[in-house]
Amino acid sequence: MFKFTQKVGVLLSVIALASCSSAYYSAMEKVGIHKRDIMVDRVVDAKESQQEAQEQFKSALEEMTALINFDGGELEEQYNVIQEQYEESKEAAELVSLRINKIEDVADALFDEWQDEIEQISSANLQRQSSTKLRETQRVYKTLVRSMRKAESKMAPVLSALKDNSLFLKHNLNAKAVGALQGEMVSIKKDVSVLIKDMNAAIEQSQKFIDMLEK
Repeated sequence: MFKFTQKVGVLLSVIALASCSSAYYSAMEKVGIHKRDIMVDRVVDAKESQQEAQEQFKSALEEMTALINFDGGELEEQYNVIQEQYEESKEAAELVSLRINKIEDVADALFDEWQDEIEQISSANLQRQSSTKLRETQRVYKTLVRSMRKAESKMAPVLSALKDNSLFLKHNLNAKAVGALQGEMVSIKKDVSVLIKDMNAAIEQSQKFIDMLEK
């Protein structure tokens, strides 16, 4: 059995050499890391990225609120803060999408492999039990992905509003511009609230799926 440091070294080499998902999964299998393990890791990663995205969007909302309550000082500094919040929110959203995509990729490979292996079981009873487990896992997985994609879709309107406000402020660095943005805050707060709610649901589904795979 590989020691931890040896395994890390091998894994880094595998990642560098793998040219496609199937080659990557095959190589990982050779060092004792199966698709099921990769699936769990990726769901954990996606869960963490959603939690981080939640905090980032909350931070962006706080900075927008601070801007609306602006009572003097350098507006350009505040613009720079808002612009930075937009960029960080965009990066957080992109990471969430990337990690959901990676979950879907390994899920396709895992479920195909599972089905192929079921067909190799000679015992009708064991085959039936494995098929039932596969269907249940797929059912929970589909609920998970729907939940994640739903939360993912709620990030777009918030990002759009942050970008709009950032550009508007850039072109109008004055108190009047800040006043004009006040009307946008009601919509932004509502969108962030819905986003946080849907992300919490997705995070909860993530944990349920992780618990199922780890049983």
